[in-house]
Amino acid sequence: MSAHSRLRLGVNIDHVATVRNARGGHLPDPLRAARLAEAAGADGITAHLREDRRHIVDEDIAGLMRDLKVPLNFEMAATGEMIDIALRHRPHAACIVPEKREERTTEGGLDVAGQHNHLKPMVARLSDAGIRVSLFIEADPRQLEAAVALGAPVVELHTGRYCELDGEAKQAELVRLQKAAALCARLGLECHAGHGLSYGDVGPVAAIPEVRELNIGHFLIGEAIFVGLEAAIREMRRIMDAARAPGAAG
Repeated sequence: MSAHSRLRLGVNIDHVATVRNARGGHLPDPLRAARLAEAAGADGITAHLREDRRHIVDEDIAGLMRDLKVPLNFEMAATGEMIDIALRHRPHAACIVPEKREERTTEGGLDVAGQHNHLKPMVARLSDAGIRVSLFIEADPRQLEAAVALGAPVVELHTGRYCELDGEAKQAELVRLQKAAALCARLGLECHAGHGLSYGDVGPVAAIPEVRELNIGHFLIGEAIFVGLEAAIREMRRIMDAARAPGAAG
């Protein structure tokens, strides 16, 4: 498999911090999880510093930037506070996501088209600092075209709806993701995907040829309770590679 066709895996370690914060103290340590993910073959680490600091906290970001050998993808809301933190640490990438205090997890894609004037200067500031900007959006042509207008080089397609559906509805959502990924290629956007993916869901998304990276977290941290984090990541990597192999069924 060529370096270009190999699908990258970003491992989100937020929910190691969720467990830590449920009791307080320092354990389990998200940085240790990041090191284990590196050893297991993760191509990058994703961490979402939320406004309310419900899982990842500022000290985690500092530690990740200090110790990681693979790139850090810093998930962040489109706020002045988060822009300042990103500019201070200068991670490899910053993925701008929608964020509401009352949600348990990110519930959908960012309305890039509707927030152009708000987002444009933020994307510019991050890009000027050498941070690769990604926008977490729905598989919607209007949002993809808006991402191009903002000058973002990368989008991450929200796969949460696909993961929640069954039967014909799930297949229809997969087709929507496939069409959006193909449009990304035509528009010159690098296409990533993530949210809610598990062993049972990841294969068809991994098989989409235009998708270059998957970001997966909650499922892997949950599976690690039973088999360990390295084993969980290695199995995800195996399924992704099998889906991407020449001749694999789409």
